[in-house]
Amino acid sequence: MVSRHTRIVEKVQTRLKFRQLRLLVAVGQHQNIQGAARELNVSQPAATKMIKDLELDFEVQLFDRTNRGVIPTAYGEALIRQGQLILAQVSNAAQELDDLNDGSSGRVVIGSLLAASSGLLPQAIDQLMQERPHVAVKVVEGTNDALMPALRRGAIDMVVGRLPTHRHRDEIAQSKLFDETIVAVTGPDHPLVGQTGLSFEDLKPFGWILPPPETSLRRQVDMFFGGQGMYAPASHVDSVSFLTNRSLLQRRSLICLMPRHVPEQDIAWGSLSRLDWQVPFGAGPVGISLNAKARLSPAAKALIGYLEQATAEQS
Repeated sequence: MVSRHTRIVEKVQTRLKFRQLRLLVAVGQHQNIQGAARELNVSQPAATKMIKDLELDFEVQLFDRTNRGVIPTAYGEALIRQGQLILAQVSNAAQELDDLNDGSSGRVVIGSLLAASSGLLPQAIDQLMQERPHVAVKVVEGTNDALMPALRRGAIDMVVGRLPTHRHRDEIAQSKLFDETIVAVTGPDHPLVGQTGLSFEDLKPFGWILPPPETSLRRQVDMFFGGQGMYAPASHVDSVSFLTNRSLLQRRSLICLMPRHVPEQDIAWGSLSRLDWQVPFGAGPVGISLNAKARLSPAAKALIGYLEQATAEQS
């Protein structure tokens, strides 16, 4: 007797069309069949039939119909996620062939978190470009909350930086490079520069540059502040932009929390200073996050090797 799984796979392999996947993803984005049909330039009845055909082939209900449109069911969300991955892989394949046709030596798209942006990742990219002079490299900066969904969709090949917590662990393969600590950084003229044995009481009067609320480090900051008599900074800026943070620190008497490796060069040059205060939170692993279901290009595999090599050289 043919299993349900085998029966569905056989139907899908002979009937599924990329146009259906594009429509499925568009309906998920619009939560409206009419809007998705307009995007794909098909009639609404044709779009409705395509969705019904998908539901028949996969033998599940993909959307709940409401007066305001359609809402993906758990089955619909799963198939939309897999559809996004398939479409991204096709796009990546076309881009890689185009790169090769133009004389490029492969392509890699990297999501970069602050912990890897200053030294580790640039060193690895530099080595990759020495080996593959025509490689196409794209770096996308952001937080885990923005980069991990893109990784799961296949829009980027890897995320380099602080490894995510359990909220992003599904379908993600992780490889640790090193453990990172957090330091308190200021401009060179900050009143606390040069003072030793600082306590948090010494830091309280000043404003802060903090990571955005959606980051794990910010949640740890908020918990720590709450444990210090519900401390609230007199002023603060939410930012993960190193260039912006560096400029603000040089202009104002602010305190910024950063991964230890990030400001090292600026501290050595004298453009930033590290306070003599041991940050009691934020330590954690830095590494590479990959989509467990995606196949890496040769360029991406080479970059991982150079990231591991750069880590060994910096340790």
